[in-house]
Amino acid sequence: MKKSIRVNKSSGNIFADLKVPNADEYLAKAHVAALLGKTIKQQGLTQTQAATKMHLAQPDVSKLLRGDFDGFSLERLFMLTRRLGSDLEITIKPAKANHQGRIVVSA
Repeated sequence: MKKSIRVNKSSGNIFADLKVPNADEYLAKAHVAALLGKTIKQQGLTQTQAATKMHLAQPDVSKLLRGDFDGFSLERLFMLTRRLGSDLEITIKPAKANHQGRIVVSA
């Protein structure tokens, strides 16, 4: 007997799909944390070297690279990207009609 599997189409934000409060912010943090990991790898840094550049403890770098960004505000994550040598550009524009404003991070 075949079991049927129910599949739901993703909204594009796993945190929203899981009904996490502040899902846009969590997704933005995830994107910034991934960018930090990519930058660390591109620069050939160890976690200890990255921690020194970002003024963090090595275990905090490890947490970020594992996707555990609780306790890290977007502002703090943005500061860490700058400490690794990335420019940061923030654009504010009107939201689309009938939508609440959202946060988008792109690199």
